[in-house]
Amino acid sequence: MNLIRFLIRRILTGIVVLWAVSTATFILFFARPVGIVGRELAGRAASPAVINETIRQLGLNQPLVTQYWHFIDNLLHGKLGYSFYSGESVNAIIKQDLPPTASIVFGGVILWLVIGLGVGILSATRARSLFDRVSTVGVLVGISMPVFVLGELLLLLVFLPLNQHGITFIQDGYVGLSAGIGPWIGHMLLPWITLAVVQAAVYTRLSRGSLLDTLGEDYIRTARAKGLSERRVIYRHGVRAAMTPVVSQLGIDIGSLLGGVIVVEQVFGISGLGAVSVQAINTSNLPVIIGFVIFAAAFVVIANIIVDLAYSLLDPRVRIS
Repeated sequence: MNLIRFLIRRILTGIVVLWAVSTATFILFFARPVGIVGRELAGRAASPAVINETIRQLGLNQPLVTQYWHFIDNLLHGKLGYSFYSGESVNAIIKQDLPPTASIVFGGVILWLVIGLGVGILSATRARSLFDRVSTVGVLVGISMPVFVLGELLLLLVFLPLNQHGITFIQDGYVGLSAGIGPWIGHMLLPWITLAVVQAAVYTRLSRGSLLDTLGEDYIRTARAKGLSERRVIYRHGVRAAMTPVVSQLGIDIGSLLGGVIVVEQVFGISGLGAVSVQAINTSNLPVIIGFVIFAAAFVVIANIIVDLAYSLLDPRVRIS
């Protein structure tokens, strides 16, 4: 019952956050002189006739409150507007460009969690060993490595040599799952590694420190005194308690994930939401920018609700507080 109430509170909070982001976006782009807004929405090179038509179509000459109501009403019906450069709906653009970005995010997050948590837990259980010292150096290298540098190095040292020797499994660009699981992994493997290395280093350091602190707690010593096996003490009692700060960090990182994805897409020539976002900003394509801001906010809210749910399952005290 506490879990259900906790989940309802988080969902209601997420709705408030989405409303606040939507309202702030509306004020930023529409609470300005009509002529300026019309020119930006129609495009920099638009003629006065096109600007006036844009103002008429979007109802920019109506009272601001009326415009806001139409804006929110469209969002509630899932309508994010239309690009004035291609005439394509923002919904269609997101639907078309989401799979490459989602593929990078999904694989990258899984990879950095597996590597980061795995190395961190092993380092904590083998503190001051050779493995621990080597992983510490690896963490420092990973944290210090810019994403675009690592991506270029992987292209230079992995992609080019393999393809020059006729091994074409590793490729740049993007192909969907419709082409098969093998080609999809082959195109995504280097982007996954590029996105995951820096974050895996962070999670290695965080999980190692958290687990070391947890293994020093009184209840861990009590569990050992009762004769429980070391494996059960570590993985049944220690790791679960140590994961709470890791889950919290994951919620923070999800919010900044789009920035890393943009760089990865640029390096590997993948046309996803990141590349389209950069293009929309460079061309002042406001309908696309607004739509992407709302979509990104919804993604962050949903992802953090899932993270909060996982956090509450790891630490029941969260549901009560």
